[in-house]
Amino acid sequence: MATGGKSNEEIDYKSRIWVLDQKLDQPMDAEAEKLRNKYEDKKFSRLLLMQLAFQSLGVVYGDLGTSPLYVFYNTFPDGIEDPEDLIGALSLIIYSLTLIPLLKYVFIVCRANDNGQGGTFALYSLLCRHAKVKTIPNQDHTDEQLTTYSRSTFNDKSFAGKTKRWLEEHPFRKNALLVLVLVGSSMVIGDGILTPAISVLSAVQGIKLDHPKMSSDVVVLVAVVILVGLFSMQHHGLDRVSWLFAPIVLLWFLLIGGIGLFNIWKYDTGVLKAISPVYIYRYFRRGGRDSWLSLGGIMLSITGTEALFADLSHFPVPSIQIAFTTVVFPCLLFAYSGQAAYLMKNTSHVADAFYSSIPDSIYWPVLLVATAAAVVASQATICATFSLIKQALALDCFPRVKIVHTSKRFLNHIYIPDINWILMILCVSVTAGFKNQSQIGNASGTAVVIVMLVTTLLMILVMLLIWRCHWILVLIFTGLSLVVEITYFSSVLCKVNQGGWVPLVIALAFFIIMYVWHYGTKKRYEFEVHSKVSLAWILGLGPSLGLVRVPGIGLVYTELARGVPHIFSHFITNLPAIHSVVVFVCVKFLPVHTVPEGERFLVRRIGPINFRMFRCVVRYGYKDLHKRDESFEKKLFEVLHTFVRLESMMDGCSDSDDYSICDQETEQPNDVPLNHPSNTLPLNMDGTISSGDSIVSLNDHMHNNTAIESSGLLSNPAEVNELEFLGVCRDAGVVHILGNTEILARRDSKFFKKIAIDHIYAFLRKICRKNSAALNVPHESLLNVGQVIHV
Repeated sequence: MATGGKSNEEIDYKSRIWVLDQKLDQPMDAEAEKLRNKYEDKKFSRLLLMQLAFQSLGVVYGDLGTSPLYVFYNTFPDGIEDPEDLIGALSLIIYSLTLIPLLKYVFIVCRANDNGQGGTFALYSLLCRHAKVKTIPNQDHTDEQLTTYSRSTFNDKSFAGKTKRWLEEHPFRKNALLVLVLVGSSMVIGDGILTPAISVLSAVQGIKLDHPKMSSDVVVLVAVVILVGLFSMQHHGLDRVSWLFAPIVLLWFLLIGGIGLFNIWKYDTGVLKAISPVYIYRYFRRGGRDSWLSLGGIMLSITGTEALFADLSHFPVPSIQIAFTTVVFPCLLFAYSGQAAYLMKNTSHVADAFYSSIPDSIYWPVLLVATAAAVVASQATICATFSLIKQALALDCFPRVKIVHTSKRFLNHIYIPDINWILMILCVSVTAGFKNQSQIGNASGTAVVIVMLVTTLLMILVMLLIWRCHWILVLIFTGLSLVVEITYFSSVLCKVNQGGWVPLVIALAFFIIMYVWHYGTKKRYEFEVHSKVSLAWILGLGPSLGLVRVPGIGLVYTELARGVPHIFSHFITNLPAIHSVVVFVCVKFLPVHTVPEGERFLVRRIGPINFRMFRCVVRYGYKDLHKRDESFEKKLFEVLHTFVRLESMMDGCSDSDDYSICDQETEQPNDVPLNHPSNTLPLNMDGTISSGDSIVSLNDHMHNNTAIESSGLLSNPAEVNELEFLGVCRDAGVVHILGNTEILARRDSKFFKKIAIDHIYAFLRKICRKNSAALNVPHESLLNVGQVIHV
């Protein structure tokens, strides 16, 4: 899924699949088939869009929909002194919902997605593609040729060009941008801990209303049991029950909207005058500082807005907009207005405003639906946290952790065991520690408003660099957003000592982890770049590299996309032998959501042919997963064989380090024969070479020499010999060579650098997954090469 334009392409693509299945029933002429396809595409795309809008309710809007459970209690924790304050508070809620979730996020921020991926890291990836702001410069010019590496060009003298140049000029600005992203991401993780706590606790709080003598500890215990059960079920995946999420949340919205309308009609229709912003002015004039402090509670009416953007990857933007404008927004307005109407006549019931306003006849059904909706909202937040951690991991901003895909159908359904148990422990601790909604609400409000501020600042750069909006439009967006968010921020800061410190402490811990890990990874990469071995030194050793070349293939893993890594020189100077074929494998993640499998592998040759040395760069997006399967190694060797074939058809490229398969992939006419020297033969990851309308299987070629010769692919005897040699070496055995590097700070380093590298980074490396596990290297063929570097 992508921006507004690309989401329609997604829908059209799915609809074409459906039409293809249908049209097989009976033959038709080409023109009739084309017209039918066009008609069916439009019809089916509308139906699919409505279906996705319905499904988005269960994934995206659960958190935002459960806010009516606790907003008025957190706004008036000490009771309501003047009923007119309810009108002012309701007016603030109405305009907050209009300005932030509706206008800012649903219609503006959601359009700034990275091919359907949302969140702070998705915005950062967009910026990294349009400006050289990535602090680890491991990108190659060939990466920009990827079909998913979408970027726009602009004049250097334009305002966008000047902004780009200003960002790139100084490393401090790049680092400041990264810090901003990490702060926002840390707060999202903090919100992932607080949202389940406040949602579930507020939902089960209704039990006490029907049983006044029940102890608060019993309510907390019930909430803790539900939370433990929720986190414990994560590893099973949600495919079997996820279909229930949308109906539950839709039922919840219809219930709170219907109850709200009933209460407006029954108690006080006068609350509808809150649509006038005049009552906001009167509210602040009458209450002064107390009204200003109450903004921390009103802020909770828009919690879940960031989760809306973070969970965007599941649905196209139009479906999000349809669901919000037709169901979520009106139902929330009716729900809050209904509670305000009830409280106008029952000001003493503010502590249980939601459950007290429910008609007695449907009390228990609503309680059950509220609890189910709170669980769904918590699940959405947990999934958003998992998704964010995966994005951070791909961008070298988080220690290596195990990622498990829980669904064969949906790539976005993931489970991270280590993070799951950490979230559970912290969430249960917050719930059992505070025991009430007020302090947890203060904590949640602090996290949410900081994330919104970060998103606003990142959106300024997106609007200038990528959208190239006029500076007046950028100024209007920035002004409106910051006025609302800074006002809320100033209020929640005053409640730091009333629970607001919790997300700050949690976010600080995760920020230190992410920043130190990124800093250590950056220093290690800089060392690799500066200490890489020159090609001249390799050539000086001769084809044998000054060693005994033993049968077999050595896969040397490195972080360098160019050049020979230092670990290789360390290896050959300490051991007397090296494999007959050496392949330097660089697995790297790019600031794109995904890399198509047909463009994933990039092969080059290092040195002359008789050196038998290659480089293979394997590229992934932050949405992709480097899975443990035998097909990875198989695909790698298929690409290597294909490279040798293609190389023989290119003149003057055999000794070039810049030569690659991607350099050859230019568009060719369909009538060019397969054995034509100019045929580009784009590589597909299903083990085929395609040319125009022709498809030739690599496996067929490798097992049938007659077919190979007749196709003209192997007309060069030297090429045949090299392919046979590669096959013999592969049969002899494949060894995976990894560097087991210990990183230490230099003696003359500053105190904080020594703390970061020698203690925090070293500790994180010990407790995180080993590099061999992250790369899915088979243990039985692993060879570690140890070294110590000082940075």
